[in-house]
Amino acid sequence: MTLQDQLRKKFPHFDATMAYVQIVLGCLIGALAYPLFLMPSNIAPGGLSGLAMILNYLFQWPVGLTSLVMNIPLFLVGYKAMGRVFVWRSLVATVLFSGAIDLMKIPAMTVDPLLGTLYGGLLLGVGLGLILRGGATTGGTDMIARMVHSKITFISVGMFLLMIDCVVVILAGVVMGTSEGLYALICIFVSSKVIDMVMAGFTSNKACFIITPRWNEVSQTIMKDLERGVTQLTARGAYSEKENPVVLCVASRQEVARIKDIVREADENAFMFVTEAHEALGEGFSKLSGGD
Repeated sequence: MTLQDQLRKKFPHFDATMAYVQIVLGCLIGALAYPLFLMPSNIAPGGLSGLAMILNYLFQWPVGLTSLVMNIPLFLVGYKAMGRVFVWRSLVATVLFSGAIDLMKIPAMTVDPLLGTLYGGLLLGVGLGLILRGGATTGGTDMIARMVHSKITFISVGMFLLMIDCVVVILAGVVMGTSEGLYALICIFVSSKVIDMVMAGFTSNKACFIITPRWNEVSQTIMKDLERGVTQLTARGAYSEKENPVVLCVASRQEVARIKDIVREADENAFMFVTEAHEALGEGFSKLSGGD
């Protein structure tokens, strides 16, 4: 039994607690991007927070409070489209994220717009990724996007959010300057890529697919030596027209070398290919669960 399993057994609300830890940590990290990098260079990173930065540029309204005021009505309109737990966590995340932006009185780390764009996008992506992993979001636009998609099915949630980002970037280009608008596009791209990385997980597990007539020997050795689960998939050779199992095993990067040795020892003519498995959940890996 892993340490996480022991903690789950001892503390019934362990998963929910860890979700809020990720949310709080994500809010603090994401909020740091604004005073350190984005605000000094007038980089509006899309969404309502980007719109709040444009309003801050025009009227000196506080970014966090302005973003919160715009988000609350969207939560009130869209909360029925989402689950109670998701809405509550998102409301907590939105209030904390918005408050942290205004309360963190930290001097800018750089006023170079390119550095501000890249590192601001990086911090923002890490923060938002952690918030999403915690089962929340920082914007009521997600809820509205899901409502729009339910009514107009050909407009996907991602497309709606992209449309909002495009509108914000165009406004930033018109109000703040063309260069600022172009930098905002780079920031959105960087943050979205980092979000994907955080959501997928930083562990680099590998999925090994092995095709060999000695599939049973390979399977038994992997299960005995590595104590890893093995799945046998049914496959049919196009040339031979014979059915043979394909051995599938998900393992850590360090264990792949041993699996190669096992396959080589059993059958030097075996065919094997290895792919990335960004996040492995279940027995032997991280637990597949979520707290309410």
